[in-house]
Amino acid sequence: MNRKNSILPKRLLTLLAVAAAAVTGFAPAAAQSTSTAQSEATVLQPLSFVVTQDLDFGQIIASNQQGYVTLAPNGTRTSTNGIVLVGSKHAPATFAGYGAFNQTVLISVQAGNIWLTGPGTRMLMDSFVIGSTPTAPITTTPRRFRIVSPTGLFEFPIGARLRVNANQARGVYNGTFRLTLNYE
Repeated sequence: MNRKNSILPKRLLTLLAVAAAAVTGFAPAAAQSTSTAQSEATVLQPLSFVVTQDLDFGQIIASNQQGYVTLAPNGTRTSTNGIVLVGSKHAPATFAGYGAFNQTVLISVQAGNIWLTGPGTRMLMDSFVIGSTPTAPITTTPRRFRIVSPTGLFEFPIGARLRVNANQARGVYNGTFRLTLNYE
């Protein structure tokens, strides 16, 4: 074996290792990264209100019979005729507003029956209830309430009932309802 040939590769490897160490020694001390996020604010005018939480009946399993899922303003959910309630991702609608202490407001729903549409037969939402003390039905006829908060700020939840058809097709169903609030 030729000794000259066996030393050259060792020297070459040593030079490459030194060169690699020199290159990696010049790496920046810290890497820089940036990211963005969104922010949001809603400024209320006096005598106004906004939705702070959409009404969500949550996940359900339909039965072979028509039945109902009722969502109370306090978040309690019940069902009839074998409909199974799944999980805890359900919530009443919540609205917040600003008026004046002791001011009277009139609240109504634009339509008493709202249709939720999706991949199957549409489902009827009705029987709206406001979470006042005591709870009260909300219909197309305005109902009178008084703002009792000394600051004039108020918040109220709305529940409703959903008719689930027999063997309702699986999928997401959506609908929109509109509340009207008038100040006296």
